[in-house]
Amino acid sequence: MHVYEVFIKKDGRDEFRHVGALEAATDELAVVLAREGYLRRAEGDRVWVVRRDHVVVADDDFVDPNADKPHRHHDGAAVADRRRASRQSQQ
Repeated sequence: MHVYEVFIKKDGRDEFRHVGALEAATDELAVVLAREGYLRRAEGDRVWVVRRDHVVVADDDFVDPNADKPHRHHDGAAVADRRRASRQSQQ
């Protein structure tokens, strides 16, 4: 038995989204089980079924360089604090 991850998509514009996992003996059976388990009420019209052992997983430290970039997502508070400090040092 293999574990499969199931992704479905509704119409052409939406992205695929993960909806769950299932166990099956073959790829063909996995597709049938995905259809019966996740598409019974027309939740999507496209399905991807991927064997979990074929999914490429990055190491935890692979994304660490992107974790320390506060300049990309801020509310302006850092800039305001820097300007305030600059004005206070000039006085």
